[in-house]
Amino acid sequence: MTSSAAETSGPQDASVTPRSTYHHGDLRRALLEAGTELAREGGPDKVMLREATRRVGVSANAAYRHFADRDALLDEVVSIAQGLAADVIWATIEAVPARMPSGERARARFRAVGVGYLRFAMDEPGLFRTAFAVPVDLRRAGSPDAAGACGRTPFQLLSDTLDDMAEVGVLPAEERPGAELLAWSAVHGLAMLALEGPLRDLPAGAVGELAPRLVRMVDLGLGVTVPSTASTASTGETERRASPDDVAGPQ
Repeated sequence: MTSSAAETSGPQDASVTPRSTYHHGDLRRALLEAGTELAREGGPDKVMLREATRRVGVSANAAYRHFADRDALLDEVVSIAQGLAADVIWATIEAVPARMPSGERARARFRAVGVGYLRFAMDEPGLFRTAFAVPVDLRRAGSPDAAGACGRTPFQLLSDTLDDMAEVGVLPAEERPGAELLAWSAVHGLAMLALEGPLRDLPAGAVGELAPRLVRMVDLGLGVTVPSTASTASTGETERRASPDDVAGPQ
């Protein structure tokens, strides 16, 4: 990470030492790092090109060579934030044990997408708002710029797990069309109620406890096949290990 990245957070921002020279790519990267930290601190409204240039220690004119205006910077920060969300979702998916019957595993991986989404929302509210409150359509949903290290965007990870369930026969074929929108709406609704709505005063960890139940409700609503009693116990254990509280700890 460049020295400018270290200047993007904390009280030391007030005493940033201006840097007059950057390699072309380095300045762009430093501005994006600063913009991402601003989003982490205060969501999309805090992402300002002038503040990013101040933190990096360059003039506004230098920044305008890379970003025409604040909206141009925010647009790229949105993609970065979605990529970071994808990383958390993918880590939750990968936590599902490999040694499970294919149907149960496909179902557990689908549920892990929702659990990971809610974990990201609670752990990184500023980045979450930036990632999912700014876009006005689904064009970014399949963009490589919004992909995580796994090469998939959050929306693609959701689609992949739905496809997997349909392929192994636990999701009825007639329920597959549009299933992304139903599942996404459910978990996003809880996230926003907890962050900005009447559920914001829930006790610490409450969303983490509700997450496995919510995603179970979603897949039952989609008509996903209910496993046997023994399988349900195995899947429930998977959900417990993948819940946000297990990773985030006390809040």
